Amino acid sequence: MSPEACHDVNVEIGGKAIRLVTTDPDFQASLAARYRAFLNPSAAAGLELSIQLGDHPPSLPDGDVRVSFQDGQWTVTRGDFRSVWCPESGKGVVEQTANLYSIDTVLRIIHTLLLVREGGFLLHASSAIRNHRAFVFSGLSGAGKTTISRSAPADAQLLTDEISYIRRDSRGYTACGTPFFGELGVAGENVGAPVAALYFLAKGNENRIDPIPPAEAARLLLRNILFFSDDRELVDLLFQAGCDFLQAVAARRLSFLPDERVWELMQ
Repeated sequence: MSPEACHDVNVEIGGKAIRLVTTDPDFQASLAARYRAFLNPSAAAGLELSIQLGDHPPSLPDGDVRVSFQDGQWTVTRGDFRSVWCPESGKGVVEQTANLYSIDTVLRIIHTLLLVREGGFLLHASSAIRNHRAFVFSGLSGAGKTTISRSAPADAQLLTDEISYIRRDSRGYTACGTPFFGELGVAGENVGAPVAALYFLAKGNENRIDPIPPAEAARLLLRNILFFSDDRELVDLLFQAGCDFLQAVAARRLSFLPDERVWELMQ
């Protein structure tokens, strides 16, 4: 890709920047619009991905994601894209059709691989900041992640209604905003805050918080973490990351009605 033909955006999520490069100015404009709240041109990008657009990317005929590591390179394939990148060089290529869904998936998978070595993860969960603390609401599709996000009070900052970004550092765990959204259809705010609590959602006929046995909390958490690689080392790291998180953050079950009153329980 010649320098004269390059159009790029620098997408920073959770403090990690990835530079996306394309020769198509229209697609660059689409990328800029999609990730506009997460653009940081001055951030040092740890990875640069060259996006090569085509009608039929050489990938799998089905819709399953496959992730593998061989000869120092990660390869991720699905029916609509194929991506290869080298962690050592910080360079990679994405072959895909001209749609944002493909690169969105690539970014999610890359961040899962980056986070796991630092004790963090992406979680099927909505999350929001209130009173400078982040509350995380986890559940599979239909559990109520979007519902509780939609009912958040005006003083809450929505981080996501679908994919929560959990980062570990020397101070503990931080939930960061992401551009990844579910039914709500809007990106989260590009901010972060210490995680105050993790709630596993359950729809009920009253608003209440109940304790969860540690073994059940671990099972629910690991079930809802996004991870696609079967690399033994990384799977072990992910398991440890989940256990360490539950040692540091209170996990409970939250039964709730679909209105703002549930937020009175989280002060």
